[in-house]
Amino acid sequence: MLSDLPTAPWFRRVLVAGLILGIVLLTFTVLQPFIVPLIWGAILAYVSWPLQQRMIRWMRGRVGPASLVTTLIVSLAIVVPLVWLALMLRVEAISAYATVQNFLASKPQLPAAIRDLPWIGQVAQETLQQMSQDPKAIGQQFVLLMEESSVEVTRLIGGVGRNVAKLFFAVLSMFFLLRDGPRLLHDARAILEGILGPTVRDYLEAIGATTQAVVYALILGALAQGAVAGIGYWIFGIKAPVLVGAVTVLVALIPFGAPLVWGSLSIWLIVSGNVWPGVGLMLWGLLLVSWVDNIVRPLVISNATRMPFLLVVFGVLGGVLAFGLVGLFIGPVLLAVSLAIWREWLEQHQKPEGEVVS
Repeated sequence: MLSDLPTAPWFRRVLVAGLILGIVLLTFTVLQPFIVPLIWGAILAYVSWPLQQRMIRWMRGRVGPASLVTTLIVSLAIVVPLVWLALMLRVEAISAYATVQNFLASKPQLPAAIRDLPWIGQVAQETLQQMSQDPKAIGQQFVLLMEESSVEVTRLIGGVGRNVAKLFFAVLSMFFLLRDGPRLLHDARAILEGILGPTVRDYLEAIGATTQAVVYALILGALAQGAVAGIGYWIFGIKAPVLVGAVTVLVALIPFGAPLVWGSLSIWLIVSGNVWPGVGLMLWGLLLVSWVDNIVRPLVISNATRMPFLLVVFGVLGGVLAFGLVGLFIGPVLLAVSLAIWREWLEQHQKPEGEVVS
């Protein structure tokens, strides 16, 4: 009886299914360290596809050189602002540290309006006095704060900014996806249609529309935050409010990045003696700038994808918490596909209106 097993149809099907499953699992294990860079490469390729089409026309149909030029342009557009921001933040951090040290050396006193606040005023004044008595401790706290902030930013940015190697693989993936993307997409669509049927087209359209909506939401949300923050900088006396607002736009492209700018400026105003402008800018950022981001981004994604607003909010926040920065795309995309499957199921199982059951 055992000799009949190799020729049994069910045994062959189980064996083939087991082999395919094993190959898929091993392939996933091999590619697992590169999944995040691959996803970022796919996102960058999708976003830069209109530029790629222009480069192809400009280079008379030569796809390879056009893909290389597009990749270089996008890479420079990402790296140059990041390097500029890093250098600027380093200089500003040194300047802020010196300002705090000079402020504490003058044995400052909080304004009476703050000292008279119940409990908070007394605690704030005692903390300020302790800091004034041991200025060197501020340096240690400053270094510790910078380390904690670096860890938090790294966690949020996820696989893209963790090291140069992963960023390189993301850019490399982008180049090959730009060059071979149409063929790969055609093959993937054919395979998925063979497995899931023609409805897979709706899922792919949902993925594309959601990815595009997230990109638009990122840009519009950052611009809105920069504009509102720039108005606050002008109101509360920050020098060069337009320039600082532009910096806020760049930093706001990272989730929860804008508070790093207006929060730092608020603290700088307070420690430099401009207490009420500093408090005002802090409240402006908390009550206006942050809420602009929380409303604009989900609203843009919701309108573009016909997803409920609350579902988009959960997708954006949950995606970032689960996957890091790349989760900003993965979260809404997963919910969009799930919603497409749900709507398709409803269409298949709901009877047409007016149908009479005999």
